[in-house]
Amino acid sequence: MTSNDPDRDHPNGFDWSKYESEVADVADVVDLGAARTKRAKAAADGHFDVALDDEPTPGGALVDPPPADRKGRRPIVPARWNGWQNIKATLRDIAEDVGHRAGYHALRSPWYATQAVFWASVGVFRLVGRQLRWWWLSEQYGLRQAAADANDPATWYKLHREVKATRAWRGVVLLAELGALAIGGPIAYTLTPWWGVGLALAVIVPGLARLGRPADRPILTPAVVEGRYRRVNPDIILRAYYAARLGHPEKTDQQVKFGSTMSRDATGTGSQVVIDLPYGKTWEDVLNAKGAIASGLDVSVNQVFLTKDATSHRRHLLFVADRDPLAIPAGKTPLLDGKPRDIWTPAPFGLDERGRKVTVQMMWNSLLVGAQPRKGKTFATRLLALYAALDPYVRVIVVDGKMSPDWDKFRLIAHRMVFGPVPNNRDTDPVEHLLEVLREVKAHILEVNDFLSTLSTAECPEGKITRELSRKYPQLAVWLLVMEEFQVYYELDSQEQNKEIAALLSYIMAVGPSAGVILLSSSQKPSGIGAGDVGRLFNRYRDNHAVRFALKCGNRLVSEAILGGEAYSEGYDASALPNGMDYRGVGYLYGASDDTPTVRTYLADHADAEVILTAARKHRQAAGTLSGAAIGETITRDLRDTLADVRSVFLAGEKGLHWATIAARLADALPEHYADITPDAISAQLRDRVPSVNVKVRGEVLKGARVSDVDGAIDRRKSA
Repeated sequence: MTSNDPDRDHPNGFDWSKYESEVADVADVVDLGAARTKRAKAAADGHFDVALDDEPTPGGALVDPPPADRKGRRPIVPARWNGWQNIKATLRDIAEDVGHRAGYHALRSPWYATQAVFWASVGVFRLVGRQLRWWWLSEQYGLRQAAADANDPATWYKLHREVKATRAWRGVVLLAELGALAIGGPIAYTLTPWWGVGLALAVIVPGLARLGRPADRPILTPAVVEGRYRRVNPDIILRAYYAARLGHPEKTDQQVKFGSTMSRDATGTGSQVVIDLPYGKTWEDVLNAKGAIASGLDVSVNQVFLTKDATSHRRHLLFVADRDPLAIPAGKTPLLDGKPRDIWTPAPFGLDERGRKVTVQMMWNSLLVGAQPRKGKTFATRLLALYAALDPYVRVIVVDGKMSPDWDKFRLIAHRMVFGPVPNNRDTDPVEHLLEVLREVKAHILEVNDFLSTLSTAECPEGKITRELSRKYPQLAVWLLVMEEFQVYYELDSQEQNKEIAALLSYIMAVGPSAGVILLSSSQKPSGIGAGDVGRLFNRYRDNHAVRFALKCGNRLVSEAILGGEAYSEGYDASALPNGMDYRGVGYLYGASDDTPTVRTYLADHADAEVILTAARKHRQAAGTLSGAAIGETITRDLRDTLADVRSVFLAGEKGLHWATIAARLADALPEHYADITPDAISAQLRDRVPSVNVKVRGEVLKGARVSDVDGAIDRRKSA
């Protein structure tokens, strides 16, 4: 964005001269001569057709305060050299930078040498041409021509005599130079050692190449390219705010003021300034005018970020990014190093709009992730679960309501796995398994609270889990319960199961975090599932998540259901997030800190997840913490429901099964109840409810049961 606006004298009929003095108070002072020289050099070096604005001075009052203590004193030792860890990190950064530059130029050195030789040969001819022009004194031709035009023979003859004398003297000098080169050159070459010749060539060839090459064709290309940006200056900002009707420059009480000087932000990704709206204008006004402000700044709306000021309802911070930051991927997750992690420390989640790292504190929190399909919801949820998986002392339970392959690899470390709301080839009775899982989690919460009450105040002074206690006592280990697409378990055919699941989840949500149970929930339908007790419990479960992450949503109501109603009043509407492939994984992280960053989540695809989980399994094997399904354990059910169990072994599309097949599948899926079951025994147990009929399966006709008869028996039992 350039500050030289040809229409600035009369935009929208405003008299800009009336507030020119105010702009000058906050504008940067620039040496115009130096600026022109700098722009010309930048254009020559970088092939830019349009000169760029000068870089504003980093830092600024109230926006980017310098690092200092409360009394304004700077540290004696800079932070990057303070402490061995910082020194190592600084030296590592310097070594990486030097190594990159060296490798970059070493690879291109043959091409550099070729160009240098070529342009040096051109430089020889240019040097000869300069010498000849110096000898011939061609610059005097204009003076002699002027004397001839003025019919002044005396002056012409005087100039002619001077030029002849000068040419004679300079000719002698050139002949001496030529003789020295012709005679002294071969002698010097013969007497000089090889390294001396090489040193001379290393000096002469670059000099001739510099003389021969065009000004806009550098031989060396930079190994590190710094971004160039156009400065957003006060003129442009005032134009944008007045165009957005947030004030009027000709009315003293309606003028937009600056609460700080313009500056670059600390990350160097954009410009920022504190804005004071006219009295009577509010934070809501500037939120509604965000698009108009972006238009006035002539940038994408994705480059404009507004932050509310806690001290005044008319003050806010305007940040304008140099480029659309949300379209820049955050890159691969740092978890790919496979190193053990600690659930008691924040999990790396992504980068915010300014390129700063964003982390999430999972302990003591429950997290809700919501979005439209294919916006990165599952990837964001799984990213946090992978972090927990790398802590070998965290017990992970995964409940995947959408039955996708996204969570399959968690079998390597998961204590329990539940897939889907209906029987499938990965889970023959998912609803019953979910109930058992939730009952197990509830029992764990009760056990934790009971055990904590037996500890002394010296060992447990606050009456809650600590990192040391969770390592010392296995029963105090942290648990992670992942509920992917949890809404499907509130919409089951059985109202009894709906109510029990809803009640268990509500209990776990209310009591679990204090007992070290972390809930990680995701849904593409967070707005509700209807009325009644189940709907009320759904809303309570959804609303009690302490931290929310909303990716692109379909409308404002869905955004509010994820983030909460107060988030919209603060300017966060996930339905307004940009759409498209470049913006997957972009969302608002609300409640994790005082700020609400717009996060670009790190990426961990299926292959990455397998790599991380394989490392996580090795850590758990070394620590001896593998449990449950990860080591082949199955859930032992408290009750046996023969009718429901028989229904669970029918796969999708099967209209009937032989009793022998039913018995074999029951023994395989539920060995704790049906390990020794026979076809005759299972037929006898259902004789009064399910008729035994001839069933044809793959051409073979034997006695068995039809799925329609089993479903009918279940329906009759419900209505009884």
